[in-house]
Amino acid sequence: MVTVKIALPKGYLLEATAALLRAADWGLEGYNQSMRNYRLESRRFPDLQAKVFNERDIPVQVAVGNYDLGICGLDWVEELSVKFSSSALVKLRNLGYGEGVVCIAASRSQPAPTIEELQVETELIRIASEYPNLAEYLALQLRLRRFSVFPLWGAAEAYPPESATLALVSYPNEQEALACGLVPVNVLLNHSAYLIANKNSWEQKDLSEIVESIDVQLPVTKGSQVKMTTTAPTEKSYQPWQVDEDTVRIALPDGHQQAHTVKLLDKAGIRVEDYPSENGNRRPGTDLKGTVIKVIRPQDMPLQVANRNFDLAITGRDWLTDHLTIFPSSPATELLDLKSGRVKMVAVVSQNVPADDIYSLRQLVAKQTIPFRVASEYVNIADKYARDNHLGMYKVVPTWGATEVFLPEDADLLIENTETGRTIARHNLKIIDTLFESTGCLIGGKGETSSPVKRERIESIVEKLRAAVEGE
Repeated sequence: MVTVKIALPKGYLLEATAALLRAADWGLEGYNQSMRNYRLESRRFPDLQAKVFNERDIPVQVAVGNYDLGICGLDWVEELSVKFSSSALVKLRNLGYGEGVVCIAASRSQPAPTIEELQVETELIRIASEYPNLAEYLALQLRLRRFSVFPLWGAAEAYPPESATLALVSYPNEQEALACGLVPVNVLLNHSAYLIANKNSWEQKDLSEIVESIDVQLPVTKGSQVKMTTTAPTEKSYQPWQVDEDTVRIALPDGHQQAHTVKLLDKAGIRVEDYPSENGNRRPGTDLKGTVIKVIRPQDMPLQVANRNFDLAITGRDWLTDHLTIFPSSPATELLDLKSGRVKMVAVVSQNVPADDIYSLRQLVAKQTIPFRVASEYVNIADKYARDNHLGMYKVVPTWGATEVFLPEDADLLIENTETGRTIARHNLKIIDTLFESTGCLIGGKGETSSPVKRERIESIVEKLRAAVEGE
């Protein structure tokens, strides 16, 4: 029998996908939230090779033919297809779970604009989104006169109204959007989990038995469309930043960096209310006079500081380095090493590759007649590393997490960060080079502010954090 490869999702679709495949009696051992191995074998289909990816990577991997089948949200399928309309993707089945909507939304703090008002607006309409291709598509379909799209790693709901006019976001329902401070303006896409296939695989391989095993588990009536209205919320609306030229704007990180950040702020005597937030609040309060705070993704901070949307931000040197690699004259700069979250940026290959350093790898690459594949979340660092080390004809494979799963089948080299190296070793990989060490850092914009009050406030915050770091 011909080998069939399927890409399965991590994240919020994992539990429902695992339940579906258990009902289909696939016999995938270890496919759960605590899994340690991203490669899975099926007891029912011995020639089926399953691998677990970040959901956003799955449509790309299926489209380029690395996988015959995949399960992911329709939102990410359309995000790829709307830009690459001739991509080799076939939408096979709506699996009926993981339902939600991709909608354009405005801040609850202001009257939500209508579509008609947006279409006649002559000022620049800024749209922040994890879905930049869909955001551009929607803006063109609506025939907006002037617009710009801010591509983000996430937390788009934090940007309107100060840093963006609108956000294109995905939510399970309207109430979730309202809880994040947004009012839906227009629904672009209803989505749920889909079974997708590579077009060539669908035409040339017999995938019928695998697909039928899933079909018999699906309800006759698929999940109904999620509908959203623009009804005004009855509870108190989110308040926008009240800022003037003296106000200091700070970005704090979400995710795993929060614990380090809270410890640092406490030591510096800076009180931040509702951070981390149990209800998803991305606008925590603070006792710092003349200061406002938002919680966003560390990956987005360097560009946001460079665009003057924030004066200070706590991120990682890895993300600042990736930003400066492509924008060397960017005003975003490191103000203070916070000496937390210490990791190494490393080059990684499979244990089976006969190379223990970059020099021996270069010799192997010189013998290749096909492009050398470098996978990384840090696409700019990866591109520079491959170029500087003369890795021949190469291509960079952007990833959105769980990068170690790409080796060795879907990439030849990883540029990744690691704290201990244990995860790398567990996946039968090895480190052949260390690029640099990364820690948490405070970043800000180069250049003098026109407000002496603001400058004094920024200097005071930096010195408080410096004293906290040096006191450790």
